[in-house]
Amino acid sequence: MSAPAPPPASPSKAAEPIKRVAAASPAPKAVAPAPKASNGGAALSIPFDTDTKSLPASASGALDDVAKKMNADKSMRVQLLAFASAGERSEAKARRLSLSRALEVRSYLISKGIASTRMDVRALGNQSSSGSPDRVDMTLVNR
Repeated sequence: MSAPAPPPASPSKAAEPIKRVAAASPAPKAVAPAPKASNGGAALSIPFDTDTKSLPASASGALDDVAKKMNADKSMRVQLLAFASAGERSEAKARRLSLSRALEVRSYLISKGIASTRMDVRALGNQSSSGSPDRVDMTLVNR
């Protein structure tokens, strides 16, 4: 008889969702820095309009900077944590929308020369405990 399987490993601190303070005014959305990640990596939050998966035009400058850093340091990885408010849709639809948003960011970075194997994508749907429910948080991690 075989031994029981070991319990699953607990997620690392780097995989925890990034917390961000919500904007106080309904001004045009812009890419905002998120707090430093627990592992010291730089963090960035890209807000999305509700019900859209299209990458906001305001995100290109910040994403170009991320691509430049990643192209300069080949050991750097990026974690993408995507969120979407549920609103009138089910939790499953919110998760699919958050995945679509993360894949938009990922595709942009691929177009800038970043290998897909250097990106980790997590679609969290409406599981945002704070901050805007419609965003993609990015964390750069050196390994």
